[in-house]
Amino acid sequence: MKKNTKPWPLELRIRNNGDTLSVGFDTGESFDLSAEYLRVESPSAEVKGHGPGQETLVAGKILVKILSVEPVGNYAVKIQFTDRHSSGIYSWDYLHKLGVEHTEIWATYLQKLEDEGKSRGG
Repeated sequence: MKKNTKPWPLELRIRNNGDTLSVGFDTGESFDLSAEYLRVESPSAEVKGHGPGQETLVAGKILVKILSVEPVGNYAVKIQFTDRHSSGIYSWDYLHKLGVEHTEIWATYLQKLEDEGKSRGG
């Protein structure tokens, strides 16, 4: 009997002059994740905090771009953004979650911006 295996990325490619990270998985799924989306959902302590309830809402990142994607071991990548943020480690599982749950995660983010009177604008 085959064990459940986690999705594994087959391709990561920066597209559209750094506006998008395309990720293709061995499940056949592929996602185009915007630089803004990846930046505001960074798994870094700066954004996610060190525990529940410590998250920070990041606004004003509509113009941010991806400068580079560097491997971290064989389980993740570190993304360098034009706003100099580069401390988040994006595991394969997290990138897959960001793709699969994009609609829900993005809607929640936009609602939080509205609730706090903040904007996506640069």
